[in-house]
Amino acid sequence: MATLAVYNSQKEKVGDIEVSDGVFGVEPKIGILQEIVRWQLAKRRAGTASTKTRAEVRGGGKKPWRQKGTGRARVGSIRNPVWRHGGVAHGPKPRDYSYSLPKKVRKLGLKMALSDKVASERCLVLKEFGIEEIKTKKMAEFLGRFGVDKAVILVNQEDRNLELSSRNIPGIKVLRTEGLNVYDLIKHEYLLIHEPAVKAIEERLEK
Repeated sequence: MATLAVYNSQKEKVGDIEVSDGVFGVEPKIGILQEIVRWQLAKRRAGTASTKTRAEVRGGGKKPWRQKGTGRARVGSIRNPVWRHGGVAHGPKPRDYSYSLPKKVRKLGLKMALSDKVASERCLVLKEFGIEEIKTKKMAEFLGRFGVDKAVILVNQEDRNLELSSRNIPGIKVLRTEGLNVYDLIKHEYLLIHEPAVKAIEERLEK
């Protein structure tokens, strides 16, 4: 089993923690991570883009001019897609972009993303965060001590002081273990884990 250092809020090492190789020691594969990110982003798409066809645009019930004898092209409606203010041909309609992905693949992707953070030494385990009040300045000072400016902070349970103190800091996202996902791990450079969350992650991913 791999061993990670545990730090306090002052960046002082206070111990070590053993982590499962089956969760934090998996070789990453770009293809799987890419597929999971694509799946996540597809689920987030609103799919609300909508245009009107010639049948849905108001007006155009009367034929602009007679079919023959004018020397002009034949037209049946002023809402023809070729005309200004006409309908849209083959335009988007509301749809659901989400699709299913096997649970085993999703779990494997999380293990790979976590393992990559550990392998690149961008995973830090914290004994505590030392944020005893809602204060953005205190949070910024804490991050500054660790040299972190873009990170996912993972906690095992609600920490209101931590969440509210970090919400106005760009590049910082606080997640609870149940919200852990591949996209955010890849998007953010560092992963800061509250020590109790390590076991919670292992229990979730080793089932």
